[in-house]
This record gives sequence, C-alpha cells and structure tokens, in this order.
Amino acid sequence: MGEFSFSIFPNENFLDLRLYQYGKEQCAPLHSFGPFVRNHYLFHYVISGQGSLDATDENGVTRIYRLEPGQGFLIFPGQVTTYSAHESDPWNYTWLEFDGLRVAEYVERTGLRPSQPIYFPLTPDQGRAVGDTMLYITDHSNESALHLVGHLCLFLDGLIQSSAARRELQGGQLRDFYIQEAITFMERNYSRDLTVEELAGVCKLNRSYFSKIFKENMGCPPQEFLIRLRLAKAADLMKSTGSSIGTIAAQCGYPNQLHFSRAFKKQYGLPPREWRAQNQIKKRGDC
Repeated sequence: MGEFSFSIFPNENFLDLRLYQYGKEQCAPLHSFGPFVRNHYLFHYVISGQGSLDATDENGVTRIYRLEPGQGFLIFPGQVTTYSAHESDPWNYTWLEFDGLRVAEYVERTGLRPSQPIYFPLTPDQGRAVGDTMLYITDHSNESALHLVGHLCLFLDGLIQSSAARRELQGGQLRDFYIQEAITFMERNYSRDLTVEELAGVCKLNRSYFSKIFKENMGCPPQEFLIRLRLAKAADLMKSTGSSIGTIAAQCGYPNQLHFSRAFKKQYGLPPREWRAQNQIKKRGDC
C-alpha cells in the first residue's frame, strides 16, 4: 500500500474562502476513485508518476485526460469524475478541497473550467511552487485555521498567476468597486427580500449591465450569490448558536422553513438538523 495522508479542516467560520480537506497519496498501480460527484472544488497536483481523469464537461459529455508530473486537475462542484493511476507508473499527488463565496471568481481567473480542467503551469518552477504550497498545508494540519486559510489564499494566487490558461481581469478598478458595493450591501441586508433591480440601483447601474459584470467577476448571477451568502450565514449560526433552525432560517431571509431546508440540503448535502448535529461547536462542559 502506498503512502497516504489525509486531514479534515477543523473550522468553517470563513465565508469567502473555506478549506474542507486535504492530503497526499502515493497511489498503487491502477488505483482509482469514482465515478463521484463533489459538492466543492477539488484540485490535485501531480508530483510524480502518471494517471488519467475522466470528467464530464458543461454539456454532460465525458472526456478523458492523461496527466504527467507537474500538471494538475480541478474538479468542479456537480461534475462527475473518475481518476485512475497508471498501471506501471502510478502517480503521487497532493490535493485540496475548498469552496467559499468568492471561489468561483478566483477559479474563473485561472481559466480552468469543466471542459478544460487540466492545469498547465507557465513554467515548471511555478508549478512546483503551487505543489509546495499544497504540501505545506498537508504537512501542517496542526496549525491554526487562520494560518491554513492564509496558505490557501497563497495557493489560489499561485494557481492564478501560473496557469497557462489564466484570464486577465477586465474593466479595471471601477468595475471592481461596483461589485464590492453590491456585495457589501448584500452582507448588510441578506435577511430581507433583495431584487437585482435594488442591487443595481445601489451601484447606480442598469440592471442588465449590473447582472452581466457581476457574473463575469463572481462566476455566478447576483441571485445565486445571495442564496449562497444566506446559507453560509445560516450554517455559521447553526454551528455557533443554540437558536432554533426556524429562527435562523427567518434571520437569513427564509420565512418558510421548508424552502430553507431544501435550499440548505442542495448546498451542503445534508438537511439542516443532520448538518448541525455533525458540525455544531460544543460549549465547555458538553460531552
């Protein structure tokens, strides 16, 4: 059996960027995983050896990719994938699973997408630097959550800067200012009904233009971002407070608890009560 290291991130109180689990493995020949669907983004960097990835694209068509040392692959939420080690030269890789409110924006900048999930670094040294940052996280699981999230930021920045498919930001600082204004407004008012027209009005922009630049910058429409924000806030409250799920749902913009439960399960993979039972922070004196 090959060398294997796996850790689960101990803290989810980060909304913009969250780390879920990470590890490294020297795979056995023909070792495979899948077919499987992830709820979050999962990136593998190939340190040595070879392997293959079978992944569905945006149209549900399965494509096969061969990978070598220094390359990587990104699995997207909802994407069906299977990956397998080479028969005579099995790969040794490291991985990070992550997500967050702004991750779609960062991934967009790498140029990676379901129809092109393979990471090609601009230079071998840049690729190794990305892998080294991942291995640092894997080898320092006892560090604080904030320390590990800081290195996750360094990983994403390195991935963006080194990706041969990277996309340059468009529209300059003024566009970024509009998007940040809208996000700040949503963070302050997520508990009540918000329309795209109101958000566009905050930025003093036309509705269609606002929707366009928001999706280009954040990787999702404003309505979807608002849903993710509300559910992230609800998850944080369920984890850190004793308030009832109905109360938390109403505080986060869901007066109908059934609608909240359906949305929460779609995002987190579990009903609210089950998720809370697994993730709630215990107070001192609790068993």
